[in-house]
Amino acid sequence: MTDKALGSRIAIVGAPLDLGAGRRGVDMGPSAIRVAQLNARLAALGYQVEDLGNVGVEQQESRHYGDARARYLREITRTCQRLAAVVERALRGGAVPLVLGGDHSLAIGSVAGVSRHYRKSKQKIGIIWVDAHPDMNTPESSPSGNVHGMPLACCIGHGPRSLTHLYSYAPKAPPRNVVLVGIRTVDQLEQQHVRESGVTAFTMRDIDERGMQAVMSDAMRIAGDGTAGFHVSFDMDSVDPREAPGVGTPVRGGITYREAHLAMEMAGDSRRMLSMELVEVNPVLDEANRTAELAVELALSAMGKRIL
Repeated sequence: MTDKALGSRIAIVGAPLDLGAGRRGVDMGPSAIRVAQLNARLAALGYQVEDLGNVGVEQQESRHYGDARARYLREITRTCQRLAAVVERALRGGAVPLVLGGDHSLAIGSVAGVSRHYRKSKQKIGIIWVDAHPDMNTPESSPSGNVHGMPLACCIGHGPRSLTHLYSYAPKAPPRNVVLVGIRTVDQLEQQHVRESGVTAFTMRDIDERGMQAVMSDAMRIAGDGTAGFHVSFDMDSVDPREAPGVGTPVRGGITYREAHLAMEMAGDSRRMLSMELVEVNPVLDEANRTAELAVELALSAMGKRIL
């Protein structure tokens, strides 16, 4: 059964970005998701699907990483600028952007594009960030200098100015409308950032104790309070690695298969989801494209596919 959650058009855009990650291979994530028949399966739900291709990304081998505290910062900034522009154009044209990653640093671009679109009509956006990690490091706190550990901090105005101030303003979403779901590993210095930031964090313990239904209900209420709606940023490492082995930073004890689907079904049912991204699919580490297949299934659930 299908209940189209968002409208009739979806714009798919790939961001084969691997400059923010410590392990190679996520640049092939958009291709793996497309190979799993994303476009055709969305069309089968009744959507008009437009694939906008991939935004440009520089190759690691052709660049020096620059500042070790924020590796490949200039190159990541350029990719995020390109992605933000494509996402904003898609929204302006009446389509729902669905971004395929690529490492999670690309979210700085997709969130910027969504935020700017709604800012033009004096509206704010919320963010639901489903992830094993908070992604709230800064160059000063990061143990690795990998920017894929910093994007949520950048979205709420903390981090390198070239990323926080895409389109010349920050934050892209008010921290009080930003919700983390499913976190279970936090760097030592990052813990303080999360506590003091104003975002709401639901850990795996919260999901264990309260259940995904209660957690997502609260997450959507918080992200949607006084906003045009919310952007969903789904890192595939939020799912337990037994179900999603093809990620660069797997952490045991994650969201189950059914919990992940329930979360996305609820996001779709709310009719408040403005845009979505699926990130950190790494085919090099996957088993027979299982993780990309799951990413497609979760996108379908978010876009209205139902059991009955």
